[in-house]
Amino acid sequence: MTLQQRLRELADGPGADRLAVLRVDEAGRDEVRQTWREHLAEATAEAAALADLLDPDRPPHVGVLLGNSPAMLRSMAAAALGGHVLVGLNTTRRADALAADVRRSDCQVLLVDAEHAALLDGLDLPAGVRVVDVGRADWAAAVSAAGPLAPREVGDADTFMLIFTSGTSGDPKAVRVAHTMVLLSGHTLVARCEVTADDTCYVSMPLFHSNAVVAGWAVAVVAGATLVPARFSASGLIDDVRRHGATYLNYVGKPLAYVLATPERPDDADNQLRVAFGNEASDRDIAEFSRRFGCRVVDGFGSTELAIVVTRAPGTPPGSIGVGLEGVAVYDEATVTECEPARFDEHGRLLNADRAIGQLVNTQGAGFFSGYYGDDAATDARMRHGMYWSGDLAYQDADGWVYLAGRTADWMRIDGENLAAAPVERVLLRLPAVSQAAVYAVPDPSASEGSWGDQVMAALVLVDGADLLPEELEAFLDAQPDLPRVARPRWVRLAASLPATATNKVLKRELVAQGATAGDGVLWARAERGTAYALAP
Repeated sequence: MTLQQRLRELADGPGADRLAVLRVDEAGRDEVRQTWREHLAEATAEAAALADLLDPDRPPHVGVLLGNSPAMLRSMAAAALGGHVLVGLNTTRRADALAADVRRSDCQVLLVDAEHAALLDGLDLPAGVRVVDVGRADWAAAVSAAGPLAPREVGDADTFMLIFTSGTSGDPKAVRVAHTMVLLSGHTLVARCEVTADDTCYVSMPLFHSNAVVAGWAVAVVAGATLVPARFSASGLIDDVRRHGATYLNYVGKPLAYVLATPERPDDADNQLRVAFGNEASDRDIAEFSRRFGCRVVDGFGSTELAIVVTRAPGTPPGSIGVGLEGVAVYDEATVTECEPARFDEHGRLLNADRAIGQLVNTQGAGFFSGYYGDDAATDARMRHGMYWSGDLAYQDADGWVYLAGRTADWMRIDGENLAAAPVERVLLRLPAVSQAAVYAVPDPSASEGSWGDQVMAALVLVDGADLLPEELEAFLDAQPDLPRVARPRWVRLAASLPATATNKVLKRELVAQGATAGDGVLWARAERGTAYALAP
């Protein structure tokens, strides 16, 4: 089945008169309330109007610069029903970077709203790109006047969307996201999270990104449930969930940490939320969010490419992200052989990092990865030796449990030893006062001329209202038996926030570029062979 077929079922099937799109204001008054029949009728009309604008001799690509709104949901449904390809443009991109995304994805039409139209001011867009403001009366008239939809009939392997990668390790690349990938993800999560047509799915992660598409929108489409498009707010999330009666939400990156950094309230658990599904939450945040808000948190691992899937199973050890599907392994990139199983001491310290840490791969091929649009070189870089190479560092124990070690750029060389960032971050997140932690390498100032080496730096964001003293950090690190001596940060920045992508992933390259500085925060340092921290000069 394709998304096109599934939406046709929803438009005219038994669930057509169930609530599809809901948006209420802070007083609980309806802003939008549409059934699936109403919502998909609008989407069909929009698809017909777009078909009139698209040149059949060019790729049928429609870019969207829209927030999480009913208009964005309509554009997604219109793409599925009409058979054209939706290009999810990152609304945080600016100037030449945004123009480059439009160019490399071959957009013929750009759909914008009043909030984002100004992003196109002065942009050098490719010739022939048609900009449509979806809020204008002339577009509403064109949609109303459009004739019957003559859709492109699509197959399950055809591209539904082009979704750009987060860009944490380089320029974003446009991933081909197939109809079957979105549907399969939706079916998997509906079963895993027990979502039904009676559920209300709260989607506050950006809908131009894969997490919101496959773990939010697709879940509601498969189940025939209600969609609530929303803007993420750490302080307002639970109030908004409560107003909408949301029972399911998705997340990616650090949102749970952001919410948990806000002051706890006696009525936090007074909500209808049953389950939150997402990626990249820490063990502590998973447990605390579940306790505080009275819901189940299901965390997994996956990228925009969806070539590697790791799921948390019962008994997942602390620090592990779970067990990989068949074919997931950890390989040494230099030798193209599987790394040896991780070994730990009695304190949980990794003993064989040099031989156990490698790149997370799919030995069986590309999985659901259909390649990057217009970038064969980047696709080839991912697909080597008949395997998909993720760019993520990891290690795997003898029982198959997978532990992340960071991105390939997160390797550090400290005193002649290789060190990965993610295990150090997991240690720092045990500190109750710490909400977020980013560990990265800065140049070793004591390295002799002609040699090189790194020192460990950590940037910390504290929980709202929390304090941390240098001596408290020293005592905490002293008490962590699984923290190697070389992993103790040389510099620690206390910051109000960390630079991040629109999908809440920390941009370490910006931190690395800033070096051992305080930035807009406070910088602590310790002596090269010491353990005590003090304010850096």
